Amino acid sequence: MQTGSGPAQTARKLIFAGTPEFAAVALSALLEAGFEIALVLTQPDRPAGRGLNMHASAVKALALARGLPLAQPTTLKDAAIQERLAELEPDAMIVAAYGLILPPAVLAIPAGGCLNIHASLLPRWRGAAPIQRALLAGDAETGITIMQMDAGLDTGPMLLQEKLPISAEDTAQTLHDKLASLGARSIVRALREGPQARAQDDALATYASKITKQEAAIDWSESAVAICRKIRAFNPVPGATTLSAGQPLKIWRAQPVAAHAAAPGTVLSAEDDAVVVAAGDGAVSVVELQRAGGKRMSAASYLAGAGLSPGARFGA
Repeated sequence: MQTGSGPAQTARKLIFAGTPEFAAVALSALLEAGFEIALVLTQPDRPAGRGLNMHASAVKALALARGLPLAQPTTLKDAAIQERLAELEPDAMIVAAYGLILPPAVLAIPAGGCLNIHASLLPRWRGAAPIQRALLAGDAETGITIMQMDAGLDTGPMLLQEKLPISAEDTAQTLHDKLASLGARSIVRALREGPQARAQDDALATYASKITKQEAAIDWSESAVAICRKIRAFNPVPGATTLSAGQPLKIWRAQPVAAHAAAPGTVLSAEDDAVVVAAGDGAVSVVELQRAGGKRMSAASYLAGAGLSPGARFGA
């Protein structure tokens, strides 16, 4: 990509907006690189866990640990928070998985604009779940895009892109961790080098809609390859699910294998360290799974107490 006097080249004083671990990795990198963080914005604390205790975001925990100014507004449409942001006179605002919409009034505040760290190679996979959608689609690669935010959904001009191959073993968690590190390095590079922006090709855009729990149910009539992609894409959240003897079962690790034709969902073998289940095309060798209310376990541990035998059906 062409570089030069891009909008963020002289950015030193930043506002940072982000919430989960993906964003915290970027915030840490900016601090280590010597940028001034004038304010950190993150989502309000949320109830989490079985006790539904209030839980601070990863970005909040880091901000508190580093003594950074912190705000947790429920919206950025309020005049008071907009006035506070404007008074800081930031060079740029860095946004990473924040979760709140930036209205036009906020987008216009930083001299160098608002820069988003997006976990895909835009314009592919605009939207909420680019990591999972890339895995579901069987993409060979993904990456990070540093983009100048506008009023659209991940439609702004791109400052920098870094590619990352997707391995056959990658899950949403492993890919998230790789992209978090790549995103952190990329935003520091973009701010230091000030690359010139270039427009996205809207004709190539795809949309990464939010993952729903309903999608997590395995359809055994799909190909073994497609089923294994789903298992990887939904690991760790929400977890690919099926039924065994009417009871829910999460499948965490599996691989496609060749097999003789059988009704989809039929257990072809249940021995040693794998449960092999027929798919619409081929079969799925399950090596890690979890009963409802139980812990994740190897297929060998599961079989030791499951009484599963060939001819049983998954999905029913």
